[in-house]
Amino acid sequence: MSKVKYKFNTKSLTYEKVKVTFKQRLLQVLSYLAIGLVFATITMLIAYRFIDSPKEKQLRREAEVLKLQYDLLSKKINQVQTVLNDLQDRDDNIYRVIFEAEPIPTSIRKAGFGGSDRYKDLEGYENSDLMKAATERLDRITKQLYIQSKSFDEVVKMAKGKEKLIASIPAIMPLNNKNLKHMPSGYGWRTHPIYKTQEFHAGMDFTAEQGTPIYATGDGLVEVADASAQGYGNHVVINHGFGYQTLYGHMSKMATKPGIKVKRGDLIGYVGSTGLSTGPHVHYEVIKNGEKVNPINFYYNDLSPEEYQIMLELSSKSTQSFD
Repeated sequence: MSKVKYKFNTKSLTYEKVKVTFKQRLLQVLSYLAIGLVFATITMLIAYRFIDSPKEKQLRREAEVLKLQYDLLSKKINQVQTVLNDLQDRDDNIYRVIFEAEPIPTSIRKAGFGGSDRYKDLEGYENSDLMKAATERLDRITKQLYIQSKSFDEVVKMAKGKEKLIASIPAIMPLNNKNLKHMPSGYGWRTHPIYKTQEFHAGMDFTAEQGTPIYATGDGLVEVADASAQGYGNHVVINHGFGYQTLYGHMSKMATKPGIKVKRGDLIGYVGSTGLSTGPHVHYEVIKNGEKVNPINFYYNDLSPEEYQIMLELSSKSTQSFD
């Protein structure tokens, strides 16, 4: 039951009973409710602003885990891109060069994707930019891997097609020249040892003991094995195909015959000094499309870069050939 309220009347000097109307009571109740609502709203705003709910805490933890996973994924993508870049560089500058194929243009390797709506489904989220960037990087790598795979397919086809060429090209020295102990007289103008005139020496001479084995420098078919050519004495000519021939002169003894198929490294004769020669050695020539070329460019299966440089210096110092 509500209390009865009185107020003091200063004129009559008496207490008079206060009469409260329904409207006043209603306003009073509404004011209390308004004040309570204001305080409740402020409390809720503070709580939402500074205090996480259990669900928010769970979502925040999940977001942190996703961020960590994204960072790890980004690092892996970077590693894959680094490896892919190395493969692309090797493909363009080594493998395709070996087989005389044009490198794949960068405009094709690094081409983007058409269409502005490609990643439209990823828009509208809090981390849309992050998801779009990661997805686009993966798409680019996927496309580059596809192009690289196709390129390797082409390289394999070229390798199979040129497998015979690779085996046939003269690629070793005609005798075992470990530690470069056999001194060469190189390709170029030299003093003839017998006539003492300046003549063009169209091959390389390797000094060696009488009877040292001489080997075929590439796969091929023996065309000549006789002493019919003037000056060469006992000599062998091998046709390797693809426009390549090799000649081995001044043998003491031949170990093959015309019509015999030989493999790189097969024994074909022995060092001697037959024909126009001043001492035991093998005269070696490489003929490409009918022209005699410098054999020193065809020892890449035998020589390291350092050994090649030594061989180059030794062959260029000699001023007199042995035949």
